[in-house]
Amino acid sequence: MIEEVATERGHEIMLRINIDNTDDLTKEKLARADVAIEFSGPSSAYNNIKKCLEFGVPVVSGSTGWNNKIQEIKNFTEERKGSFLHTNNFSIGVNIFFEVNKLLARLMATQPSYDVVLKEIHHTAKLDAPSGTAVSLAEQVLHSLPRKTQWINERPQTKKDLYIISERTDPAPGTHFVKYTSPIDDIEIIHTAHNRKGFALGAVLAAEHIWDKTGIFSMQEVLGL
Repeated sequence: MIEEVATERGHEIMLRINIDNTDDLTKEKLARADVAIEFSGPSSAYNNIKKCLEFGVPVVSGSTGWNNKIQEIKNFTEERKGSFLHTNNFSIGVNIFFEVNKLLARLMATQPSYDVVLKEIHHTAKLDAPSGTAVSLAEQVLHSLPRKTQWINERPQTKKDLYIISERTDPAPGTHFVKYTSPIDDIEIIHTAHNRKGFALGAVLAAEHIWDKTGIFSMQEVLGL
């Protein structure tokens, strides 16, 4: 899908790497590329990204499940004077949804009668749970709600826990819910992806944004949010 969108927008794919040809990720073969778009998985993302940065190629990454090493990659990018953008979700709609979520959380900070729960639904092939997008939503809520101290992916034992419910079913490109509940009423925001093209378009837009720049970038910058 990323290749399809990139080609539609006039770009040329110089190199394709998958699990069967990882040895082709060499300096010589990357030399003609302006930017690398990396969507692999938790076990391979770090090495893929670091290798591209070592060879002087800007990287856009959407791999999730390796958050513990992202700061290390950002530090490496700055040391190499490279270019790097990582997000848990490239969808334009989701990134707008993030901004709505942050605003709603700030409004709810002064409304202690409301509890909050997050829910995400994805296809059964998704390797990580909760989704990276759900984690981003949860961290945004935690930033504004002092009454919640951590997110968990199991039924909470205390009111201070922010519960993320993960469901895996097919077909499901991805749905995320943030629901505030009080004895009087509920307030809920939902984002539902109809297909994966929105994620691919966002990744290509990000690549177009960073290829000739230096530094660490975000989708908020790419989309002018």
